[in-house]
Amino acid sequence: MSYCVNCGVELDASAKVCPLCNTPVINPKALEQMASAQPPFPEEKGQVEAVKRKDLGILVSMVVLATAVTCGILNALVFKETPWSLAVIGVCAILWVMLIPAVIYAKQPVYVSLLFDGAVVILYLYMLTFLTGSREWFLGLGVPITVLVTVLAEIFTLCVRKLPRSFLTVGLYCFTAVGLLCMGLEMLIDRYIAGKIALSWSAVVMTVCAILDIAVITMLSRRRLRNEVRRRLHF
Repeated sequence: MSYCVNCGVELDASAKVCPLCNTPVINPKALEQMASAQPPFPEEKGQVEAVKRKDLGILVSMVVLATAVTCGILNALVFKETPWSLAVIGVCAILWVMLIPAVIYAKQPVYVSLLFDGAVVILYLYMLTFLTGSREWFLGLGVPITVLVTVLAEIFTLCVRKLPRSFLTVGLYCFTAVGLLCMGLEMLIDRYIAGKIALSWSAVVMTVCAILDIAVITMLSRRRLRNEVRRRLHF
């Protein structure tokens, strides 16, 4: 004889639900059988073998190499009008060099990586001279701008890694680097185009960056002001 767990009414042996409150009738033995039954899937969790950095580097290298070689063959055998494949090969070289620290050799110093990046960009620009038919822009503009950007990137990285680092100090380094970059770009462009230097828009950018630098330095020198800024900006 059994009773409903909800309302307590006596239940028939064949009843599936309570005739009074419609509460499902569950046999306790059925629950034990369900608990002891083997699940339809394995309980042990498998783990997929992680991809090794070396294997990923080989994959990336082969894809980049295949792209460069394929474009070179097409240019040599099919589309022979212009050496367009040099542009693609140069891009592949840039991608491969930039991916070295990420997927091939993670222990490479960041300063060396930046030097390699600058060198491969110069190589790419040199390859483009075969498409433009002139090397004047390469020596007068391409190489100086690449060297400027590389040097500023090296100095910025050195400041971030060796000097005190915080939200305010990184902002100070960024503002200074942007101002110097804009001024250097305008000077190089003016020298290449007009043969003389006449600062205009970069002077405005440099002035704004100098004002921001002074504001940041003031906040860094005043502890209470620095703490108040950190509290209000939540960093």
